[in-house]
Amino acid sequence: MSAGARACKLAELLGVGLTTLQRWRRQFTGDGDGLDRRKGSHRLVSHRLTEEERQRILLTCNQPEFAAMPPGQIVPILADRGLYIGSERSFYRVLHAHGQAHRRGRARPPQEPRPVPRLEARGPNEVWSWDITYLPTSVRGVWLYLYLVIDVWSRKVVAWDVAEREDAAIAADLVSRACMRERISKGRKQPLVLHADNGNAMRAATLESRLKELGILRSFSRPRVSNDNPYSESLFRTAKYRPDYPSRPFTSAEEACLWVASFLDWYNHRHRHSGIKFVTPQQRHSGQAVEICRHRTLVYKQARQRHPRRWSRSIRCWQQPEVVWINPPPPEIESVSVTFAMAA
Repeated sequence: MSAGARACKLAELLGVGLTTLQRWRRQFTGDGDGLDRRKGSHRLVSHRLTEEERQRILLTCNQPEFAAMPPGQIVPILADRGLYIGSERSFYRVLHAHGQAHRRGRARPPQEPRPVPRLEARGPNEVWSWDITYLPTSVRGVWLYLYLVIDVWSRKVVAWDVAEREDAAIAADLVSRACMRERISKGRKQPLVLHADNGNAMRAATLESRLKELGILRSFSRPRVSNDNPYSESLFRTAKYRPDYPSRPFTSAEEACLWVASFLDWYNHRHRHSGIKFVTPQQRHSGQAVEICRHRTLVYKQARQRHPRRWSRSIRCWQQPEVVWINPPPPEIESVSVTFAMAA
């Protein structure tokens, strides 16, 4: 008799499937006796391949003619010659038993998928995200490049630049200026993490060496997964869908810098961001947002006391989010208390 264990872990320990374990539990708690009634597989198979046939399959696969072929091609070729030794599955089973079920030929083996980046920020200057976007110019085919570095926790833009090319050296200088402005030192207890996508400037050795000098850790999105860098992508959309975004291309880099400076002044100091309970990024970055939201809660409570019938439930929650994630972990499966009986 056992109690208090997680079902999935217990099933793994017993070597059975989760559904099998759940069925045993239902049998035990219901009218059943909870016995293991699995029939299992037959041990004596009359049509099993003989040892001679298994060796013949192994010798056939190791012939120079078939050394670079999978069983899916070997079996049809043998059939065209009037030979049938075994099925494709039998070939694979024999190869696997002898440790030869590997990729054949010169094709590159499949790569392990890159792990999902999971970054957690509980305060300002813990996780930064940065990216580069295009700004159109009056010359067809010529672009300006807008560099933006955003603090994930507060959504504040901590550094920006407009350049005529995409260069890792520009990005390295940009991050250095941001660290000086935010007083980011190398000997911090918790190193700053800089998250980006897989662009050439992001993975360049110039930027990598500069980040090592500053004591900053790097993080990258998965290939072709834009959702791994959502805060920079959302910031670019906010910028380019502003009502005052120029309807015509920029005529020079100076004109683009003037507009970007105006936009960022509005974004950091006057824009009330929906993701941080409608306070400005600067207010959250500096710590003023807590008192602002506390005052809002008090105003709502007083309004509810004056007209209680206008409020069907509780007041709106103005509490600031304490944790901000890039790819939050999936919710943990609730532990299930399992009680069952097994009889041999």
